Amino acid sequence: MKLLLDQNLSRFLLTRLGASFAGSAHVLDVGLDQATDREIWDWAGANGFTIVSKDSDFRDLAAVLGPLPKAIWLRVGNASTDAIEYVLRDHVAVILNFDASGETALLVIQSDDSDF
Repeated sequence: MKLLLDQNLSRFLLTRLGASFAGSAHVLDVGLDQATDREIWDWAGANGFTIVSKDSDFRDLAAVLGPLPKAIWLRVGNASTDAIEYVLRDHVAVILNFDASGETALLVIQSDDSDF
């Protein structure tokens, strides 16, 4: 499973999560740093990526357009990169099950400050 990290997530997560999500990329790495959310959505779908973002705009696109691609909405507030890494690692099984489900377009992962 390949993740496409949105602009609001650190590129350092790619190295930290590489073993679980090989082949993942950041929007900067694929020339989408100035792209609209819809352009990111279309690119991810065409290239087999699941979008990961703290931005609710991808929730809206998932509701309107459905899969593919899929999107993971991280509702973690102003969390550090370490905290986001922890949340993603803690939810690897859930994320992989989400990826395997054909009809579901959006996975919401919510954590509060007590998780960190």
